[in-house]
Amino acid sequence: MQFITTEQLLPLPKVEEVVETKADKKAANVDYILEPSQEEIVEQLIPKSIKIQLYKAILDSHASEHGARMTSMDKATENAGELLKALKLSYNQARQAAITTELTEIVSGAAALNG
Repeated sequence: MQFITTEQLLPLPKVEEVVETKADKKAANVDYILEPSQEEIVEQLIPKSIKIQLYKAILDSHASEHGARMTSMDKATENAGELLKALKLSYNQARQAAITTELTEIVSGAAALNG
């Protein structure tokens, strides 16, 4: 079963931080020195993030297609098996009818000779 989902590309969703103690609050307020600058990092990460999300969408699409193909091939195999059973039954019935007719003719011919 397939479900349609949407994912937000831009703006990037914020990551919420869980702060429980005073020490954690102090650690959360620390100003970090970034190398390269924060702007350069953001300029590099946003295009990479978008590319990764698009690549993930393509991979999901391929996986969905392969899943649909596997399902259809499974159904085709089941249908072929059912058709094979029906044809075998029909063949056996026709063969049995031919044998019965032949036996009836033999018995009738023998009765006519004896008769």
